[in-house]
Amino acid sequence: MDEVFRITDPQVLKVVAHPLRVRMLGLLRSDGPATASELARRVGESSGSTSYHLRELAKYGFIEEDPSPDGRERRWRARHRYTSWDNAQMARTPEGRESVRIMHLRQVESLARAMEGLDLNAWSSEWVEVSGMADHLMRLTPAAVRELELRFEALVEEFRARYDDDPEARPVQVWTAAIPRGDET
Repeated sequence: MDEVFRITDPQVLKVVAHPLRVRMLGLLRSDGPATASELARRVGESSGSTSYHLRELAKYGFIEEDPSPDGRERRWRARHRYTSWDNAQMARTPEGRESVRIMHLRQVESLARAMEGLDLNAWSSEWVEVSGMADHLMRLTPAAVRELELRFEALVEEFRARYDDDPEARPVQVWTAAIPRGDET
């Protein structure tokens, strides 16, 4: 699996901004290869619907067929660990701006789904102790936000390399957002 899929075309970003597509892509990235029927059960849709959206994701390079051990089932897998785009480049067109806005909403929806399924009783006391969220309100310049983002990405990659193969490690979602507030934008 490649590390990142860098999108430069607003049309391609719009393809993945569909709520079902972005959710299925996330499941393929986090849980590994699956069939349309398996994904349909996970997302509460028909297998016909998931099949269609999987073909769309494949057409634009987000996913690919995963060879099935018995060759009978059509399994799909993600081609990249995550998707990236340049907000400034996308902001040059109305379609790009709308696609970015929708993608940010999809990320918030993903966070909300994770919070809805939160069951601290199912976690060990160690995981309960270290999990959580923070809301840091800061005054920063655009250059400072860029620096913060780059340093955070470097830290994420350092931790991924250090712990990916650790048998005690489990998937953990980490969200970041830097959104200017008020009319000062």
